[in-house]
Amino acid sequence: MSATAENPPATSAAVEERVSARVISDDPLFRAIPVALRFTTAEPLAIRIVFPAELSPDGTDNEWVFPRTLLEAGLLAPTGTGDVRVWPCGRVQAVVEFHSPDGVAVLQFDSAVLRRFLRRTYATAAAADAGPAAGARPAATRTA
Repeated sequence: MSATAENPPATSAAVEERVSARVISDDPLFRAIPVALRFTTAEPLAIRIVFPAELSPDGTDNEWVFPRTLLEAGLLAPTGTGDVRVWPCGRVQAVVEFHSPDGVAVLQFDSAVLRRFLRRTYATAAAADAGPAAGARPAATRTA
């Protein structure tokens, strides 16, 4: 279907924040990596966390898509049983754990950064009149 004067293309608002996350490993020195947090009103129930291509073995962005409510709930209590799990780590940090056939990545974020991102997504969704549908949740997926 093409866009016409009677059927204009759908527009969506977006939120993107570039943040730093700490890779959790056995190494006593943590490694900070750049991460993009993304949201679009075209997918109002989902968020994306994107790792840059230079950190991927195949040289492409590594993008994880999962429910926005999973991140929000994980800031308060451990949540998630699938590919993405989130839990608070003390009072000022949160851990996001990603499971794939290639292994597990564990990242630590400042909770304030994640809360600010979530507030911006809800404000953007409300402004675009694209609030979350009751009860619907997208499945967590990994795209490469």
